[in-house]
Amino acid sequence: MSRHASFIPILSILGAVTALGIGTSWAKHALFPLVGAQGTTAVRVGFSALLLLLFWRPWRWTLSRQDARTVALYGAALGAMNLCFYMSLRTIPFGIAVAIEFAGPLSVALLSSRRPLDFLWVLLAAAGLALLLPLGHDMSTLDPAGMMFALAAAVFWATYVLFGKRASHLHAGHSVSLGLFVAALVVVPVGVAHAGSALLSPQLLITGLGVALISSAIPISLEMVALKRLSPQAFGIMASMEPAVAALLALALLNEYLSATQWLAIALIMAASVGSSVTAQRGKREPALPLPG
Repeated sequence: MSRHASFIPILSILGAVTALGIGTSWAKHALFPLVGAQGTTAVRVGFSALLLLLFWRPWRWTLSRQDARTVALYGAALGAMNLCFYMSLRTIPFGIAVAIEFAGPLSVALLSSRRPLDFLWVLLAAAGLALLLPLGHDMSTLDPAGMMFALAAAVFWATYVLFGKRASHLHAGHSVSLGLFVAALVVVPVGVAHAGSALLSPQLLITGLGVALISSAIPISLEMVALKRLSPQAFGIMASMEPAVAALLALALLNEYLSATQWLAIALIMAASVGSSVTAQRGKREPALPLPG
């Protein structure tokens, strides 16, 4: 029984990453043509917030003024990150966008460490980003605006991690549901301004609800199962598979083909993420944060 139980966290994270990738691919395929990246973000985040508010009912817990401010900043970063990420998907492949976005939390992890070995992970991550970003070469292969949106998403993910750590003493359901509510307040007005009444289409609302379930409710639930059985370091190592899973799902569902150089870049960033998690300070017991995106 215990032997089979050891596979539960592995399968949970794999399921979470896969569901997130399927939901995002579905959103890009089905919602982008109807309401654009802004409207898609509004529908996805809005429904995700509604689902988690109904499930967790965060009004049951008290919240201090300081914690309310932290959660508000955490949620605002989450909303801006989602908006920038979906804006990047308009013009660059899903797998590349995820790999660039990973630079955000990876930077936070590396900057908080003083181990000499972490310089190797910095070099790997920098090499991966150098292969992806159009820094004076191959400017025609990837859209510069899309890359900038992905980099902005990375910055907001790093901010999300920092404020999420400040709110880590709160119940996960409390902070995540309220954070998503604030995120919805950030992105829904942008989506409404861009798409207008198209957001009220019954077909779009049904699809949006499905996307929210697959890309938010299911991954967060599976991640919470994994977090109960894994250390933050092990969780980080397994979550590092997300760029590769995203690229494979985009290939299968969106016909987004990557070059050998782009696959190498994704592999380098994943290696940096895994290495950072392996060499993380063992004494720290920081709770891992759910995968956004």
